[in-house]
Amino acid sequence: MFRIIQKSLRTGVVTGQYQKGETPAVPVVPEVKKKAGLFKRSFAIREVDTGSCNACEMEMNALMNSVYDAERFGLHIVASPRHADALVVTGPVTVNMERALKDVHKQTPDPKIVIALGDCAIDCGVFKGSYAVTGPVERHIPVDVRIPGCPPRPADILEAILELRKEKP
Repeated sequence: MFRIIQKSLRTGVVTGQYQKGETPAVPVVPEVKKKAGLFKRSFAIREVDTGSCNACEMEMNALMNSVYDAERFGLHIVASPRHADALVVTGPVTVNMERALKDVHKQTPDPKIVIALGDCAIDCGVFKGSYAVTGPVERHIPVDVRIPGCPPRPADILEAILELRKEKP
């Protein structure tokens, strides 16, 4: 056990860290903004974990705490894809989650927005080349918005969603 602790102290932080003041740019295509313009007051999000390390999920959960309080902007996390306006997909798509992701995408009513959250959802991240991974989210369903980071900060997630809805906090 001491060997593991010593190794982690020597290694330090290995996830993608941004310099202070540097935030990843999240380009939003005009067609996606037009589609998102329908959701002015309320925006329901269904989160789908397709095989991640759960860091992105923790950052999504932090959006709803008292610090970021995303509900004041009309953002809600829902339990059913039938009630969702957007799908937030985290992690690379694993063999076991491929069919489930396609089913959730099919169950979400149109017009729907798909957001790939984190480096793993965008390009498989550290899981690239694994026997259990079938590829990034875009290989299986069409992605509208990509939010990079490992994991992306809650402020970056909130900023990207508000930019998508043409609002600023």
